[in-house]
Amino acid sequence: MRGSRMNPDRRTRSIMSVVIVMGLCGFFYILGAWQKSGTGRGDSIALRVTKETDCTILPNLHFETHHSMDGVNPLTMNNKVFKPCNIRYSDYTPCQDQNRAMLFPRGNMTYRERHCPAKNEKLHCLIPAPKGYVTPFPWPKSREYVPYANAPYKSLAVEKAVQNWIQYRGDVFHFPGGGTMFPNGASSYIDELASVIPLADGTIRTALDTGCGVASWGAYLMDRNILAMSFAPRDSHEAQVQFALERGVPAVIGVLGTVKLPYPSRSFDMAHCSRCLIPWKSNDGMYMMEVDRVLRPGGYWILSGPPINWKKYYKTWQRSKQDAEEEQNRIENIAEMLCWNKIYEKEDTVIWQKKENSNPCHNKNSRTSKMCKVQDGDDIWYKKMETCITPIPEGAHQLQKFPERLFVVPPRILDSTQGVTEEVYEEDKKLWKKHVDTYKRINKLIGKSRYRNIMDMNAGLGSFAAALNSPGSWVMNVVPTISERNNTLGIIYERGLIGIYHDWCEAFSTYPRTYDLIHASGVFSLYENKCDLEDILLEMDRILRPEGTVILRDNVEVLNKVRRTVAGMRWKSKLLDHEDGPLVPEKLLIAVKEYWVGSKEGKSS
Repeated sequence: MRGSRMNPDRRTRSIMSVVIVMGLCGFFYILGAWQKSGTGRGDSIALRVTKETDCTILPNLHFETHHSMDGVNPLTMNNKVFKPCNIRYSDYTPCQDQNRAMLFPRGNMTYRERHCPAKNEKLHCLIPAPKGYVTPFPWPKSREYVPYANAPYKSLAVEKAVQNWIQYRGDVFHFPGGGTMFPNGASSYIDELASVIPLADGTIRTALDTGCGVASWGAYLMDRNILAMSFAPRDSHEAQVQFALERGVPAVIGVLGTVKLPYPSRSFDMAHCSRCLIPWKSNDGMYMMEVDRVLRPGGYWILSGPPINWKKYYKTWQRSKQDAEEEQNRIENIAEMLCWNKIYEKEDTVIWQKKENSNPCHNKNSRTSKMCKVQDGDDIWYKKMETCITPIPEGAHQLQKFPERLFVVPPRILDSTQGVTEEVYEEDKKLWKKHVDTYKRINKLIGKSRYRNIMDMNAGLGSFAAALNSPGSWVMNVVPTISERNNTLGIIYERGLIGIYHDWCEAFSTYPRTYDLIHASGVFSLYENKCDLEDILLEMDRILRPEGTVILRDNVEVLNKVRRTVAGMRWKSKLLDHEDGPLVPEKLLIAVKEYWVGSKEGKSS
């Protein structure tokens, strides 16, 4: 019995061990709760730990989170492996497919609008890069040179040979910066515009180029810190939007047809048409009314090319003198009805300016009947264009000049029209500054020329793009049409950024391989039970360049599903803890798309 008795000292040590363990558990529980709450010094502790474990670029990350699905590492499960599509799909644009387009009427360019495949028609394979594909040249060299292998289409170089658009030089295309209406180069043309429009002082920041060609106008506006959203249809001018994006210039496939443009009202400081071949006089001025909708009060509309200067060119255009004169007169009359003032006309170019407050003008005479009845000028997704004038909200605040407007409270928030308070806006700016700092610690190439074309798939108030603001890159801010706050795109434009409405259950209006970096915060949670996660990821893969990067921010359960899928898509991925530590359920998934190209046999290399 004596041998079975516990030594009093051992009993004391055992009790002390239990007390110490319980104390430590309690301490770390309180510390974790404190850190997660954001009170006290929790954030600063997390920040210090992050700095002390600073990472460089993705291949040097040495840590993983240990979250998995039902206790199983998702990468050890049987993954679906996605095969490459046939090489004929290398430039596939699902919602602007040429074969499907031919099934729709040609009137009003209906057949060039978005017509997306049904669910059972969607491809479930990986869009291949063409043989010889290489990483585009860094900006600004990319503005002038595009590797031939990336967009192997010579037709524009032949068709526009005398117009200084594009030249084929062996293994590269050269873009001299010319255009049909500016054969001496976009820079000299923009200099002419700058003699009338204040392009140098930050008054003009966002521009819209309709029927943009290869987007040389937008490319050279960047020298003046102006962002142009360029669009053109996918038509006989083969790959013009693809060339624009390969050059590092914002552009989408689009057309002025029957559906409203995917931008909010009062988005652009300036709009431009250089021989864009849009029939401005048609449909009772509907296309000019749509430009008026997206043009800010005080904004400018530039029209160069037919029918301007008709007296000189009507014979060259093979038109009658009467027909050409009537067309310009009709455009002039529509502009007057819209309350635009013509402020410049010289040779082939005319510039109008929209009144700062056009409501008194619209209330005169018969113009009142032309006003749109729907007050929400931002409700546009798949909505038909109307032959009416979008009213300007009374008492709207004035915009600041850029770059001040990037961080001041936007007028739509000050006017309390968007359901976002000043406090929410300020907190959003701080939060995304913190997130972007984290991204730059993980990948030190972010904010540099390595990532030129960037997309934010769920842009919110645009604070990711604002925090990332860099002369070496631009961000396409996408506001999902199904998000609870789907009217924030107007705020994004008021900050001097650009973007577009989109529904991620459908394909984006761009060519394959057009973005270097894709950022998506909360996208997969947003679309849960609305469309297939696999379809969204395949679309991301389509528009992401080989060796491009993806940054996903979402809850851990969703990201584990994503990670299991991308393992079969030739993406390398890492799942990382939130900046504030492992107790936060939101995680980061960083992925890099592998380099591979297609072949005629549907294989890859």
